[in-house]
Amino acid sequence: MKEISIYSTPTCVYCNMAKTFFKSYNMTFKEFNVSSDLEKRREMIDMTGQMGVPVIKVGNEVVVGFDETKLKIALDIK
Repeated sequence: MKEISIYSTPTCVYCNMAKTFFKSYNMTFKEFNVSSDLEKRREMIDMTGQMGVPVIKVGNEVVVGFDETKLKIALDIK
């Protein structure tokens, strides 16, 4: 299983949709609140060059935004 990390904010609708998606497949993930964690916010910006959330890291692959199709491919979900 690939490690999943999500950089998000509490009020982001798409962040919450992504977390619900992972929970529906019983997948565990690390969550970083970039509205309060300045170090993780900087890490996210360095990784993507932008401030939009969610930023989802699956293994070494980075998905910006909640893109269910890309996530299913990255996670090998049929």
